[in-house]
Amino acid sequence: MAAAETARARDEAAGIAHNIERLSRVRHELFGAQGLATGASFAAMQELATRLEQAGRQLDGALYDANRKVETKEGLTLAANREKEIATRLKDRARADLEEWRENKLAALPRCRRMLRSGEA
Repeated sequence: MAAAETARARDEAAGIAHNIERLSRVRHELFGAQGLATGASFAAMQELATRLEQAGRQLDGALYDANRKVETKEGLTLAANREKEIATRLKDRARADLEEWRENKLAALPRCRRMLRSGEA
């Protein structure tokens, strides 16, 4: 689950970064047009450029938040993996202890009972 959440957060951050690039391209294309412009059209382009710049700043903040979220999710993924590894080691150790206990118990039985238990009688 932690890995899926991390992937989702990365996708969100990548989407925001892509939107920032698109916004930047649109802003540069807006002023890339050659030719004469009237004062009204120039003022409209200037207003649009200002709004695009504000939107870009807002996206920068959203990207920062998304990257922080990715870092948090990655930390949770690492913690989950660490806990899984610890649980696996504890389970293996418990299995080994149980096997050792069974062997000691069998070794403590008298020889005739051992043969009966193992099926040699």
